[in-house]
Amino acid sequence: MIYRLRHVTTYAYAHPVDLAAHLLLLTPRRLPHQSVARASLRVTPTPSHTTLATDHFGNAAMRVFLDVPHARFEVVAEAVVEVRFPDPPAPAATPAWEDVAAGARAAEAAEFLFGSALAPLVPAAAGYAAASFPARRPVLAGLLELMGRIRRDFTYRPGVTGPHTQVADVLESRTGVCQDYAHVMISGLRGLGIPARYVSGYVRTRPPPGGIARRGSDQSHAWVEAWLGPEHGWVGLDPTNDIVVKDEHVVLAWGRDFADVSPLRGVILGGGEHGLWVGVDLEEAEGPVPA
Repeated sequence: MIYRLRHVTTYAYAHPVDLAAHLLLLTPRRLPHQSVARASLRVTPTPSHTTLATDHFGNAAMRVFLDVPHARFEVVAEAVVEVRFPDPPAPAATPAWEDVAAGARAAEAAEFLFGSALAPLVPAAAGYAAASFPARRPVLAGLLELMGRIRRDFTYRPGVTGPHTQVADVLESRTGVCQDYAHVMISGLRGLGIPARYVSGYVRTRPPPGGIARRGSDQSHAWVEAWLGPEHGWVGLDPTNDIVVKDEHVVLAWGRDFADVSPLRGVILGGGEHGLWVGVDLEEAEGPVPA
């Protein structure tokens, strides 16, 4: 599937900002099953200095510095991306979850075993996840069940949680948005010894004909990648929509939790109170796609 992506982030400040430094993680990753035909970032006002780099997790990062007073800051990210992630293996063909956990500390996935600031090892989350992982169950069968349970048991309600809401609070209220669903699932899986990482990106804005509208389609989205062992590697799981990542998602970045992959964060001098507006469109490309 080929998509055209447009992501606009606008800050309006009550007073001029004198100096600002921002980190942007807004360029889709180039992956074996995700090719980026074109990508651009347009920043207003024009930065006095920019730096392109790759962070610890392999995400494409842009750092911008502004030293002119400005009452408005805007970033427009556009891209043309083709995604075609393969079908996951048959659940019964994946190893028992205990075997995955036993080998995880010696694998390349080990850094995603440990608690992090927004996905700590919460016993209640591990207990919630454990219900989907009885003894010797194939790991993917447990993951699919857990993803479906989160979709059914939690109420999607924007505005009741924030960027720093803790897993324990989400478990208690059973409400939140895609970021919260992902953090709960990651915390539970890590508590069982299964590596899991947080993925930021997008889900298609409009469903295919006859399809179900996807939650989180008008803004940045978040989901989980879980490790199935060295033979099968990682699989993308979207607990907000109870779907396996295949051709409806575009990957921006991954890390331990949201704090590692916030699309835009920074430090400013001045500004006072501010307003924030974010708009996202991820639509199927029509006609030929330019190189």
